Amino acid sequence: MKSLNDFPRVSLAVLPTPIQKLENISRILGTNVWIKRDDMTGIGLGGNKVRKLEFLLAEAKQQGAEIVFTTGGAQSNHAMLTAACAKKLGMTPILILKKRGVTERKGNQLLEYLMDTDVRFMDTDSYDDIYAEMDRVGMELGRPYYKIPCGGSNALGALGYVACVQEIAESGMHFDYLVCAEGSGGTHAGVALGTKLLLPETRTIGMMVDSDPFDQITPEIMRGTARLLEADVAIGPEDVHLVDMCGPGYAIASAEGNAAIRMMAENEGLFLDPVYTGKAFAGLIKLAREGAFRPEDNVLFLYSGGAGGLFAVDVALD
Repeated sequence: MKSLNDFPRVSLAVLPTPIQKLENISRILGTNVWIKRDDMTGIGLGGNKVRKLEFLLAEAKQQGAEIVFTTGGAQSNHAMLTAACAKKLGMTPILILKKRGVTERKGNQLLEYLMDTDVRFMDTDSYDDIYAEMDRVGMELGRPYYKIPCGGSNALGALGYVACVQEIAESGMHFDYLVCAEGSGGTHAGVALGTKLLLPETRTIGMMVDSDPFDQITPEIMRGTARLLEADVAIGPEDVHLVDMCGPGYAIASAEGNAAIRMMAENEGLFLDPVYTGKAFAGLIKLAREGAFRPEDNVLFLYSGGAGGLFAVDVALD
């Protein structure tokens, strides 16, 4: 099997990110709850996408790209972090975003404005339309360009979360469960493959915050990443554990997610977001209250960032 060191990688994130025990929430939920602080990756407001971008932007640099395209919704954390990382590396980011969600200059739109980012909106529900527009704009500009898919969720990007699991394994700490948000599939795919390869006693749970068919998307990304690593592993449905926490819809706050945001803020002084981590942590709370975790279990929550959403999406906590 290939080593992660065999792949081109640019140094962007501040690693390793801390692992901390949530003492108060552990008492409330009756199990040992820990948090992996991937909100502290060091660029923008931090977040999980920086790990993926270390591999994706390394390939872009290797190919001689001067322009980096990516996409997502109007408040995409991934798009904002791609802009930040590309600018740090001296590349020109162009964000072609779906005209869906909060397009006003708040949240991630404000951060992109502060970075003087070229942001364009398309009134479409099809990412195929957006990828075609990237090619049109790139050809028009006549400069070498690189396209990053929504969420950075492809086989190469998922290497970032195999690397994260390697980081957890090297900490020497044991976790029975690793819980993460599932918004485009790449983070969960990397975590699930990483645990299969490096922490086989740890069960990964993806908390779905969108309605896409992640039972198909996640294993497909896992297989692609395994091929890159030349890992001789079979990946089947038993390797992907999903819980639906989408609520009323993607990027629409849910009552359960809002309660989780409040619990984390009141008891631990940490701020989850209404689109991803609030709903994902609500899923962890749900499982704990249903008795899925034993008192002696160690449950690690991957805090993937996204605090900008608190200042854009209507959370309506009251």
